[in-house]
Amino acid sequence: MVPQASRLRDVRYDIRGPVLRRARQLEADGHQILKLNLGNPAPFGLDAPESVLRDVVHSLRDAQGYSDARGIYPARLAVAESFARKGVAGVSPDDVFLGNGVSELIVMALQGLLDPGDEVLIPSPDYPLWTGAVGLCGGRAVHYGCDEQAGWAPDLGHVAEQIGPRTRALVIINPNNPTGAVYSRQTLLGLLDLARRHGLLVLTDEIYDQIIYDAAVHECAAALAPDLLVMTLGGLSKTYRLAGFRSGWLVVSGPRGEAAEYLEGLELLANMRMCPNVPAQHAIVPALGGRNSIAGLLQPGGRLREQRDHAWQKINEIPGVDCVRPDGALYLFPRLDPDVHKISDDERMVIDLLEQQHLLLTHGTGFNLPTTDHLRLVFLAPVDVLDDAIGRLARFLADYHQ
Repeated sequence: MVPQASRLRDVRYDIRGPVLRRARQLEADGHQILKLNLGNPAPFGLDAPESVLRDVVHSLRDAQGYSDARGIYPARLAVAESFARKGVAGVSPDDVFLGNGVSELIVMALQGLLDPGDEVLIPSPDYPLWTGAVGLCGGRAVHYGCDEQAGWAPDLGHVAEQIGPRTRALVIINPNNPTGAVYSRQTLLGLLDLARRHGLLVLTDEIYDQIIYDAAVHECAAALAPDLLVMTLGGLSKTYRLAGFRSGWLVVSGPRGEAAEYLEGLELLANMRMCPNVPAQHAIVPALGGRNSIAGLLQPGGRLREQRDHAWQKINEIPGVDCVRPDGALYLFPRLDPDVHKISDDERMVIDLLEQQHLLLTHGTGFNLPTTDHLRLVFLAPVDVLDDAIGRLARFLADYHQ
């Protein structure tokens, strides 16, 4: 018998956990599953810009060997220049680490930071890789609440209450996955002030920074706090519809002097993986070159805007279901009224939904929410598919009991 490492026992990643395994079993039995559980643009016909793909193909001959461990210079320069346009001063290509997606860079940033028992503040609900990676690196995730009645903004008072002597870092996910919240300038300044007062490293996940709707404005945390060490994470997977390329970046900004040892460790970790996937790095320069804006999909009449509006309206028509309208990202995070839908086990609920309606969604506790009354639905599918999915959910909830 080969036992599992003890550090994995408390690590969860329910987006791809038992529910997805059950979906695969049903598919193997011949059932067609409608999957609205992952923010993966390609299966829904949201393709990458052709100009980006052409540049990658053209560069393949030059992408056969290892690159610099941090990534190829032109791509790091393009990322640094994009941060200058956001108002982040003093970022050079040497401050940019490219990675095999943001996921790899999250793990690297935490591996280089945490000793056993160190704590990291993470929003609840969160993108669950953050919580899982903290545990995998020997730390402890401490969740701060976000207020649904305030558009899922972080509760600054609750954040402050969670800070203790072992707290090392504050994670900000903005725009947020799974809620779609886009944080106000005031909220961000409040979070950054807490980091400043308690000497916390700021880790800000801004992978959806360009996917915002209506009058929402995304504020880059690093631009608001030039006096703080901020690690900003982003990439090509969502805005440029290149999820399979696994092309992401981590940008270091603010005072580096007191963090020299940590940054040296980050470079060591980068060296140990040799380098990021080199062909995928060649997508960064054309993607960030300014000719491939996603704005057309987000404005009135644009596909993502129309799908968001339609799905949000339809899901709020289900009795006992209400949903805060997302200002960013690709998800609805509806609430099931506990007085109407008495759910004690939301993972069991989504498995029952899968088995009865062949619809795959994700349960709220999978995003480290402490209550069992939420679901996440991806609105990347066309309107007619969303209608089908939300109709299946409505029929399921009409007579579902635990």
